[in-house]
Amino acid sequence: MAEHGEEEAATLEFTPTWIVALVCSIIVLISLLAERCLHYLVQTFKRKNQKPLYEAILKVKEELMLLGFISLLLTVCQGKIQNICIRPSWTLHMLPCQGEDEIIGRIGRRLLSGGAAEVDVCRSKGKAPLMSLEAIHQLHIFIFVLAITHVVFSVLTMLLGGAKIHQWKLWEDAIQKDTAGNGPKKVNNVHNFEFIREHFKGIGKDSRILSWLHSFFKQFYGSVSKTDYTTMRLGFIMTHCRGNLKFDFHKYMLRVLESDFKKVVGISWYLWVFVVIFLLLNVNGWHTYFWIAFIPLILLLAVGTKLEHVIAQLAQDVAEKHSAVEGDLIVKPSDDHFWFGRPRIILFLIHFILFQNAFEIAFFFWILTTYGFNSCIMGQVGFIVPRLVIGLIIQLLCSYSTLPLYAIVTQMGSFYKKEIFNEHVQQGVLGWAQKAKMKKGFKKSNGAAQSTSPVDSVGPSTKVEMVRRPAREGNDAGESIE
Repeated sequence: MAEHGEEEAATLEFTPTWIVALVCSIIVLISLLAERCLHYLVQTFKRKNQKPLYEAILKVKEELMLLGFISLLLTVCQGKIQNICIRPSWTLHMLPCQGEDEIIGRIGRRLLSGGAAEVDVCRSKGKAPLMSLEAIHQLHIFIFVLAITHVVFSVLTMLLGGAKIHQWKLWEDAIQKDTAGNGPKKVNNVHNFEFIREHFKGIGKDSRILSWLHSFFKQFYGSVSKTDYTTMRLGFIMTHCRGNLKFDFHKYMLRVLESDFKKVVGISWYLWVFVVIFLLLNVNGWHTYFWIAFIPLILLLAVGTKLEHVIAQLAQDVAEKHSAVEGDLIVKPSDDHFWFGRPRIILFLIHFILFQNAFEIAFFFWILTTYGFNSCIMGQVGFIVPRLVIGLIIQLLCSYSTLPLYAIVTQMGSFYKKEIFNEHVQQGVLGWAQKAKMKKGFKKSNGAAQSTSPVDSVGPSTKVEMVRRPAREGNDAGESIE
């Protein structure tokens, strides 16, 4: 038995070289293939001048680097983690699985997988190791599966949602070709417009409740109609670029969505905090992961309802202020229609929803492959099936309804985004702003130096240099030097 145990725990110095070389070659080959695929995507996006997607791939690389660091940290510190000893009674509380066989088998599994030396150190003190080697290894795999699942689900959501948004290109092309707006403008009753008839439900408390109910159910069918797109597009153009009625609103919207993708695909620090909290609450009998599955669903329905209600508020603002309008119906974008006056909150909520949904799916498949379907940590079938169904509903609803709604409705804020300019204009404007900021800073430092520093203590050469530096960028260089 002892010899058999020594063979199972053979170190690298007693492992055949051909096995070491074979395993190392396979790992390196897979890593190189993954790196080459990412490099190919980066070069493709750079060649097609798609900077937002290029930055999103860089964000994925950052996440992979973080995973690599977590992996390295767990590997290097696993010995020290095992050397941390705690009271045996502490290991019997807040268990994912509660059973006599499980409790009795905990010590045995730690002896087999945790390294005898580390276990003996704790046993000699009458204590138990904090975490076994097997548990560290399984946690390691779960973190990796979670991150990869989140990236895959985010990409899938953007692809499906982007396909839905690309269908609106036909509406944009039709608007660009339409020249009917060049004729005489007619005065129309606001209630004759389809946009008002569809979204305005009247004035009063009952009408507000009816409007919210209509917004809730509309996200499940035809979340954005052609009339919605045409009206919001015109409202954006008349507010932010009145001089360019042929502005390509569809292309601008896609650029904004691609820019937001690099935010969605990452895993922010507060998402890792939620992971830790969820792992802490995974106690036997609580069915935490079943109840947690409802959080992203409720948030997704709330976000979709709010976005639809923003459209209804745009219609209500026009219907309450005007009885008739001349020409086309024009809505007025405003941040007041969004939660706390910040449209950006919607993006954070979508980010959390996608991550939480990926967490649920990743946790299920990790348990399935690690412990099996009949494991106690998997739970009862009655709790498993609803979680999977909810995850599928969230993925489809977010892709085909909420994300397209987000893409167009969040443009109805008080301010436009930098993506309204093309890439070259963005770089020029940002460069100009940076130079202006630097110039302003030099002038402030120059004024502070002249008011606080005596001429004799600074010296003539220093004084001339401080005055000339901002003067090179101004139009009054001769007067400043004088």
